[in-house]
Amino acid sequence: MSVIDSALVQIRQLHPYSPGKPVEELERELGIRDAIKLASNENPLGCSPRVSEVLGQAGQHLELYPDANAYYLKQRLAQKLALGENQITIGNGSNDVIDLVARSFLDSSAEAVFSQYAFMVYAMVTQACGATAKVADALPETAAQPYGHDLDAMLALIGDKTRVVFIANPNNPTGNWLLRDELRDFLDAVPDHVAVVVDEAYFEYVSRAQYPDSMQWLQHYPNLIVTRTFSKIYGLAGLRIGYAVSSPELCDLLNRVRQPFNGNTLALAAARVALDDESFVEQSRISNQQGLQRMQDWLAEHELYYIPSAGNFLTVRFGERSAEINQGLLERGIIVRPVANYGMPEFLRISVGNADQVGQLFDVLDEVL
Repeated sequence: MSVIDSALVQIRQLHPYSPGKPVEELERELGIRDAIKLASNENPLGCSPRVSEVLGQAGQHLELYPDANAYYLKQRLAQKLALGENQITIGNGSNDVIDLVARSFLDSSAEAVFSQYAFMVYAMVTQACGATAKVADALPETAAQPYGHDLDAMLALIGDKTRVVFIANPNNPTGNWLLRDELRDFLDAVPDHVAVVVDEAYFEYVSRAQYPDSMQWLQHYPNLIVTRTFSKIYGLAGLRIGYAVSSPELCDLLNRVRQPFNGNTLALAAARVALDDESFVEQSRISNQQGLQRMQDWLAEHELYYIPSAGNFLTVRFGERSAEINQGLLERGIIVRPVANYGMPEFLRISVGNADQVGQLFDVLDEVL
């Protein structure tokens, strides 16, 4: 028996998260230059110009530990969101606060409910805690929200052992979104002992009618936890900073298992400045809408099926040629995201780039197809 055999069985069986291929890795492997990454739903406009200014100042004392309580960032978030500072939990990206929820509520006696094709981290944190995953089949392709969350099916899976329900709105990797009334009805029906995590990583990109702002419901649902991130529209993915909002009581629980200093000095400073640059956020939103529309038009013209998306990406069906087309794109310097590990081998997820990147994508797809 080795030390590996002594590890928890659910950890030995866990498959690590597979991120999008870095640009540097592709360029090194194939000896190419100026590769384009459209794999990880990053903001092609970068981050607010104000962030660069503040990082120089924040980096002058990196020998000091960061503010463990993220006082100034929580103060600014509380003002912007009209919430109490005691309702905010800071994380090393929103993945971190999702993990905090799992460690607070899940063990081998518990169950977590989420949808087929939901964000992979939900399954990972559930397994890591030794809990049982109850996975609801997604809606069919013929539904108004194809491949999306079937809330009735999810509700039917909730039982006495259920401790957490994970919902992504919009969902990654499919881009589906839930409407205000249907999500509100679902929350009304969930038992009070079950924590409901509504993951709104792409919240700032959404401009769809009847899309809900779940944070407005916190006073009505003591079991609701809403997560958001600075990695997407704010362009701070490299600094890893996100947060959860909840009732003060739930927030207190999450902060008990939160690692000290899980928000680093540069990330805390950058997030405060990024939060205030509303013009950059609006510019990013408009750019994304334009790019998304261009991609939809091009795909429709080429009779390629895509899942309607409210995020900054489209998941496109290329059928049996999916792996071949992905390799062809890589060889021509464009990185997209295979989603076979989500059980969708015929699809590729493509992030919305800037105008030049979208144009290059079209040219290369024409050649590969």
